[in-house]
Amino acid sequence: MKQQSCSTVRVFHRCGGCGKRQEFINSGKFRVNANGNSVDVWLIYRCKKCKHSWNLTIFERVKPGKIPQELYGHFMDNDIEIACKYGNDIDFLKRNNAELK
Repeated sequence: MKQQSCSTVRVFHRCGGCGKRQEFINSGKFRVNANGNSVDVWLIYRCKKCKHSWNLTIFERVKPGKIPQELYGHFMDNDIEIACKYGNDIDFLKRNNAELK
């Protein structure tokens, strides 16, 4: 099944692969990591040039019960609509030190 795409704000960040400021693209995928009694959730962006990944923090060291169950399910399913919502959330992007254009 082909992944849908969405239009999001243009995001720039210093790329760890290229070593310079590059445009990063919303991958539409989330990384969810359970660590003991806490959960981290990131939205994965990829460098447009070299595909190096950059994880933008949505939740960090949160008790699993603090994330609404339906939203957690969307993260686990890599829900493209939720990824687009975060990709267009200026406050979320700025909290993650994204340069916007």
